[in-house]
Parts: sequence; C-alpha cells; structure tokens
Amino acid sequence: MRCLSVTKCRRFTQATLNADIQRYQNRFYESSEICITDVLIHNLVNPIRHAESNQMFPEFTDLAKPVISLDLDTSKLVELLQQSAVEHLTMFRQLQAQDFGSMTTIVTTDFEALYAYKCGEYQRCLQLSTHNVRTMIDGCQHLPCVFAVTEFIQLLDNNIASLVGLTLLAGVDRSDYRYAHHIPITQSSLSLYLLTQCQIKLHHSLTSLAKTLDYVQVARRNPYHQQITLDHLLLKLTERKIVRYISVDS
Repeated sequence: MRCLSVTKCRRFTQATLNADIQRYQNRFYESSEICITDVLIHNLVNPIRHAESNQMFPEFTDLAKPVISLDLDTSKLVELLQQSAVEHLTMFRQLQAQDFGSMTTIVTTDFEALYAYKCGEYQRCLQLSTHNVRTMIDGCQHLPCVFAVTEFIQLLDNNIASLVGLTLLAGVDRSDYRYAHHIPITQSSLSLYLLTQCQIKLHHSLTSLAKTLDYVQVARRNPYHQQITLDHLLLKLTERKIVRYISVDS
C-alpha cells in the first residue's frame, strides 16, 4: 500500500521508494513460508522496480516453501458432481413419467442403475435393471432414450463407449455434429445390457441368463429397436455375451 501511495501521490522521493522496495525484497526472500498476498505484492512491486532500475528480481521459487501443495486430489469432487448429476437426471425421469406416463412406459431409475454399475454396486444395479426390464418388456414401443452425449461418456462403460465411437465412424455424417452428439439408446436396451453384465459378474445361474437371453431376442425382433443403430448393436453385443457365457459354463 505504501508503494502505491508513493507511485500515485508522489509524496515521497524515489530514493525512499527504492529503499522500501529493497526492505520488502529482503524480507520476502528471508521468509520460509509465503502467503498468496506476498506473491501478489511481489508481482505488483516487481514491475515498479523494473521500470525504475531496469533490473528484475532474481528467481525465488526455491527460496521459500509453498503453503499448500498443488497436487490436489479431485476424485471426491468428481464423485460428488456425478452423484448430483444422477440425482437431477432421476428427477427429470420422474417428471417425464408424471407428464407422459399415460402414453408410454417410462422407468425412472435407468440413470441410477447406470451409476450403480459404474461404482461397482452390481447387486443394486441388478435389482434396478431387473425391475426396469420387467416393467418395459410388455410396454409401448416408443420408449425414452439415453442420449450418448459427451457429458454421459463418463457414466458409460468401455463397451458402450466403443459402440458409440463405432456408430459415429460407420454411419454418421461427420459434418453433422448435431446428430453425432445425440445418438440414442433406449431404456430397455440399456437395462438389458446392465442386467446381463451384473448377472455375469455375480455368477448367476445359466437359467437366469437364459431367461434374460429370451428378453434380448424379443427386443432384437422389435422393429423399433432395429431402426436405432446403437440399440441394434448393443442388443447384439448383449446376446453374444450371454451365449458365450452359457457355452463356456455349460
């Protein structure tokens, strides 16, 4: 503040200003710990000194230890943001079911199941996905979708992310980015995939996998699913996973 008063008000001589800056410089380099305010003042004073004497202060990065480490663990913040996003998406599904439930079958826990699978909570994902499949298997054809927008990639597993990339490479005009960012997966196809993955990871019986295979084959014969590229690919992948698992264990 004193340096600012000198430069703006000119109440002190240049010699006084230089002496004040020199004293501050000496104390700055002698400090074993520095605060953010010290760095700000240094950045403010250094140009003033440089302008007057055409000399720069020496490097000080190794002369004082930082107050906090720059190596921050942001994993907890990312987890909280993802949880908040899933809660808001679930509220959105509940509003959809409230407004359009009389016209089509809408389940409200598809994002919860997807997040549970990502977190390794396979039993909870299994329960949610089983309920969703049974709810939608005899429902209307025009089901709500999960769109494979960039923000959702972190919730999807490697198989689905790879299928999204394959869909973009094989069947989408790359100049049409609006479509590329809105590739749909129906709730039923996603739920069947999650159900299958959880059954395999939890080592369910061949009987339960065979029943899921029946559901998948019914969905694959549905013309509505055949019209959606990513749905078609995901159901085909799900069917192959079940057949492979049954053939290995039988």
